[in-house]
Amino acid sequence: MDLICPLCNGLIEYHVVCEECGSDMTDAGALVNYLDNYSPYLSNDITQQVDGASYDKCVHLFQCDVCNKDKRVTIKRVRR
Repeated sequence: MDLICPLCNGLIEYHVVCEECGSDMTDAGALVNYLDNYSPYLSNDITQQVDGASYDKCVHLFQCDVCNKDKRVTIKRVRR
């Protein structure tokens, strides 16, 4: 059973409103992509084990372009 993140793969749009200023936040990608220089190029089997979420979830970082506040959002993975 292969699970993929629908947000990483462009299958859904996800909108987050900044709790600080009320502006729309921008998806800055999966949190695992920020671990080191090679993280975006590693297999999902490896990176899914290090972001602190369970195997069926992907943690995304959203950032406000107005006040620079960031927020982590957990996205449920779906079957491919």
